[in-house]
Amino acid sequence: MRGFFRSVWHEPRSPNPPHRVWRDWVLVAVLVPLAVVEGVVRPDLPWRTLSVLLTIGLVPTLLWRRTRPLLMVAVIFAGTTLASLLTGGESAETNTMAFLVIVMYALFRWGSGREAVIGFVLMTAALAVAVLTGRLVLSDAFQGLAVVIAAMALGGTFRYRARARMRELDQVKLLEREQLARDLHDTVAHHISAMAIRAQAGLALSPSRPGAATEALELIEAEAARALAEMNAMVRVLRRTRPAELAPGRRIADVKELADRPRVGPSVEVEISGEVDGVSPAVGAAVYRIAQESVTNARRHARRATRIEVRVAADDTSVRLRVSDDGDTGHVRPATSPGYGLIGMMERARLLGGTCVASPGPAQGWTVTAVLPRSGSAP
Repeated sequence: MRGFFRSVWHEPRSPNPPHRVWRDWVLVAVLVPLAVVEGVVRPDLPWRTLSVLLTIGLVPTLLWRRTRPLLMVAVIFAGTTLASLLTGGESAETNTMAFLVIVMYALFRWGSGREAVIGFVLMTAALAVAVLTGRLVLSDAFQGLAVVIAAMALGGTFRYRARARMRELDQVKLLEREQLARDLHDTVAHHISAMAIRAQAGLALSPSRPGAATEALELIEAEAARALAEMNAMVRVLRRTRPAELAPGRRIADVKELADRPRVGPSVEVEISGEVDGVSPAVGAAVYRIAQESVTNARRHARRATRIEVRVAADDTSVRLRVSDDGDTGHVRPATSPGYGLIGMMERARLLGGTCVASPGPAQGWTVTAVLPRSGSAP
């Protein structure tokens, strides 16, 4: 219980409270003449002039109720208490003063925990003093306390809903950032790795084959153009100010584009079996990205590898991807410290209800195995 009260006391204010909106001014413009009309037409209103002036004087508290909620509550109870002293304990309140419930609601909706506690104590103390001095009977005091508790419950409810909404938006932003990080890694890192490999091959062959450098530059130019095109597509998606002309997402059939037989470095062999046309687009894109990242990792890290095999097999319930190389097992990094590429592959599979495992192969090299449901959701 002590921990609960401590957390309430240290509760910060709700973020970004609106200062004043046009509705606040409309409310003030309506309440002021309404108080005057009540003062004129209501025959049983005691202390008519004082009651109307008190109501009109408290209407501006609505304009600062979100930014200064505790101060506005204090002004209200100070004003009503002073008016009761001037009238000798007789009530000087109009029916129009029901708008003060809005100010009490704002205290619990926008104020800090400390302000809410102090305000609640202030309001209950004012009711207790009114009972002790004879200004209120006990039943009326309980009715006033019920109104305060209702305002507190309503303000706390909307405060909780707003906070839950903010947490949900923060989670969505985090997922979008992770998705963007994976896409950037899968596109940029893949093409840059390919350019680095081509450059190394050109340098290695240039002494014996002068034309190898020119061939390497041509391949690097092509990789750079593809990287720039994918980056431009991502930027068009991220920019909300202009419509994005989105290209179709990657599919499992696009895995065949990874097949390559370079003069230097391991060759890539791709085999796709089973019915892949009905696979979810999200699963098809994930299979392509995981295969792309696996091939990039094998080319960068597989020592003395000559062949990289990419196998995609689809059945009625799932799609299985296996990427393996025949390099030395001595180069394998420990699975306990995966890089961003491995993390991205595992996240892609997990978000779609599948699994992705990267480990040394049974005989040699490195093997990445991913199993994803065809529908893109956990079974």
